[in-house]
Amino acid sequence: EIIDKKTNNQLFTNKITYKKNLEEIFTTGDTKSFINKKFKFYSSDTKYNRNNSTISSSKKSYLTDNNSKLYKFDKFKFFINDEILKAKKVKIISENFLENGFSDEAHFSSGFFNLSNNEFITENSKFNLKKNTFGNIDNQPRLYGSSSINNDDYLKVNKGVFTSCNKSMECPAWAIKANKITHDKKKRQIIYDDAILKIYNMPVMYMPKFFHPDPSVKRQSGFLQPLLNGSETLTNSIYIPYFHVISDNKDATLQTTLFEDKKILLQNEYREKNKDSNLIADIGYVSKYKSKNSQNHNSIFHIFLDFQKDLNLDQYTSSSLKVNLEKISNDTYLKVFENNLTNTKILPGSKNKLNSKVSITLDNEIYQFDGGVEFFEDLEGVSKNDKYEYNFPYYDITRNPILFRNTLLNFSSSGYNQLSETNKLTSKVTNNFNINSTDFISSMGFQNNFNLYFKNTNFLGKKNSSHKNSPTSKLKSIFEANTSFPLIKTNLNSTDYLIPKVSLRMNPTNMKDRSTENRNVDISNIFNIDRMSLGDEFESGKSLTLGLDYKKEQLNDINRYFSFKLGTVLRDKEQNFIPNSSTLNKKTSNLFGSIENNFNDFFNINYQFSLDNDYNSFEYNSLTTKFNFGILNTNFIFTEENGERGDTNILENKTVINFNENHLLTFGTRRNRKIALTEYYDLVYNYKNDCLQAGFKYKKSYYEDRDLKPNEDLLLTLTISPITNYEQKIDNNLYRN
Repeated sequence: EIIDKKTNNQLFTNKITYKKNLEEIFTTGDTKSFINKKFKFYSSDTKYNRNNSTISSSKKSYLTDNNSKLYKFDKFKFFINDEILKAKKVKIISENFLENGFSDEAHFSSGFFNLSNNEFITENSKFNLKKNTFGNIDNQPRLYGSSSINNDDYLKVNKGVFTSCNKSMECPAWAIKANKITHDKKKRQIIYDDAILKIYNMPVMYMPKFFHPDPSVKRQSGFLQPLLNGSETLTNSIYIPYFHVISDNKDATLQTTLFEDKKILLQNEYREKNKDSNLIADIGYVSKYKSKNSQNHNSIFHIFLDFQKDLNLDQYTSSSLKVNLEKISNDTYLKVFENNLTNTKILPGSKNKLNSKVSITLDNEIYQFDGGVEFFEDLEGVSKNDKYEYNFPYYDITRNPILFRNTLLNFSSSGYNQLSETNKLTSKVTNNFNINSTDFISSMGFQNNFNLYFKNTNFLGKKNSSHKNSPTSKLKSIFEANTSFPLIKTNLNSTDYLIPKVSLRMNPTNMKDRSTENRNVDISNIFNIDRMSLGDEFESGKSLTLGLDYKKEQLNDINRYFSFKLGTVLRDKEQNFIPNSSTLNKKTSNLFGSIENNFNDFFNINYQFSLDNDYNSFEYNSLTTKFNFGILNTNFIFTEENGERGDTNILENKTVINFNENHLLTFGTRRNRKIALTEYYDLVYNYKNDCLQAGFKYKKSYYEDRDLKPNEDLLLTLTISPITNYEQKIDNNLYRN
């Protein structure tokens, strides 16, 4: 053990030679050196010079510092006073070798390293980033260069190459080669000068200069990836988005779309998130838009807003205020600009109807309340005067069930004040009181329950043919008695269930004429008390609903089964006011049923039907089949309606071919067989690996609605993870030729 009392540096070894005149200490064999109380060198055949304060070795060595950083090298010389390391074939391993999580491992052929401030100058640099840097554990992001310089402000890599692709690939799927790559640590950006994007080593794009945030950045102002688009209705366009950080809890995306015919779509989405509230507002403006039915160029716009606030009221387990606004100035706006609004986070759920509302929701241990004001706008060619509907106010309150002597008591109330078709006013309050018994089982195994439903409706109408001008109150009720006889048989590998069931219903009150309304009943809802969604009343008369459920399921897997269900309704006499489309108005309704087979992974079937009461014709058929042949998965959906049910005949197909984990082909089409029209074709091919996704999309739509024209597109898509995604439309004339 050698201790330098002047510096407190220490050397530990088996053999030492000390040249006093030269103040040089030589060690033979394995050596440990503790320098400046910060650095631990592990090497052999070390030379320690006290005059010029250096320690060196020509053998493989490594050192650690107080920050748990590990340096490995083949040859080194350490200048003790300046804490500068000169080394060959260096490998550095650290949890955070470079700031902001940029790297955890680096390799250099040689270099100078200032261990006091992490500055260095190196040759032949290789930086390996953490595998999950960009959210994909399969990535192996890395940055290589001929030389590099690092200090507190930046890391510069000369003649650099960057990719995030897995190293197992002989040639990375993509790489960016640049004359200089700079990591600006203050701005937290990675900047490329004279960059070339290569796809499988083929140069595809030159960029004089571009940048993107470093891996530590969650939000940063700057231009986002532009996008080229095309439309038969709108002409070709370029989309240019700019993301702007306003503060820690506020940001906005400014989106500009420039069209070939000089239209401009200016859009701004503003976002603000606070402890108890969240706001998203999206405003768009289109200049020089020419409608199909107009000779003039006009300006049109949209406003979408979603605001939610937690009220934190003490007496409620949850309480919130919600404000939602949907407004457009052109009825076909959502359809025509559908492709240009794909990044809108609060896009209306329907392209045919807008819904704006202000509501308060309250919830506690006794009841739930929802109330407010609501506005609807119909966009489907309705005259301007009749397209609006207002509910101001509306409310819905539900009391949690009360258990009383094996009976559940339920109460709910709802109401609204509705203005529609300009001057048609309806005010309505509906109170529901339900008595539901719990199931009781007889000694012979019959499972029984009874239910009594009361509905009190109070309404007032003005210029409304359905309601009187004076206040009116009605009391409706219906009695229901259910019984079933569940049978179970256990086999060696499966279990069989057979459940015959009956539901008796009696309504002593009448109902208004709703025979022309479209109300569909099937096996899934035939036993529901409001199976025809009549709202403020119950179906009139007496009825007996008969059903039979059969199910066979595998003993150790309930998801493997075959099921068969039947149901029908019998009446003592016809009820002319019940909707005809349901067929429940007849003395004997249609026979409703379903067959579902889910016994294996290769073939599944789900069939629902409605058979006329004379058992001669089907009024409804819905067949969904799924075939799984390994790499090929295909679904067929057939829907047919006849007679009272309707008049449709639709065939759809969705096919997916998984050639392997990298290649995927999907196809979809829908044909209206009644009018011999194919509504659309969708064909998509995707190639995907851990860092790149590429493919093409072919879409053809025959749909036409006012300003919206039939469309045909061939698009090339490219996603380079994590840099950008790109979609380019191929000119129609080009691919047709």
